[in-house]
Amino acid sequence: MKIEHIAIWVSDLEKMKDFYLNFFEVSTNEKYYNPKKKFSSYFLSFKKGTRIELMHRPDISEFIEKIDSKLGLAHFAISVGSKEKVDTLTELIRSEGHTVIGEPRTTGDGYYESVIADPEGNLIEITE
Repeated sequence: MKIEHIAIWVSDLEKMKDFYLNFFEVSTNEKYYNPKKKFSSYFLSFKKGTRIELMHRPDISEFIEKIDSKLGLAHFAISVGSKEKVDTLTELIRSEGHTVIGEPRTTGDGYYESVIADPEGNLIEITE
């Protein structure tokens, strides 16, 4: 078994797609749009591993409240291959005006990581 993809509800689909394309070496499919539900999405694919699905509806705030979606995913991790790449990418993201939540460090469980927030506040661990 494996995790095939994770899905994230977003307010600004294009901005979020551009963020992940810019920093995380992913490719994207063409935008999917369902006119009946006014639902649109992109799948962001790494060269190998789990994909990220970014999803949007104009009524997303009301939709999430209806399904009582308050608890959930705390963060996800993206491995970049080395400590140096963790450091470099963290600084690049910071220099582009995005928030670094946790500076690069070795955690108690042995990971070398930093934690950043994407433009809508989703937390991403950048790991070696």
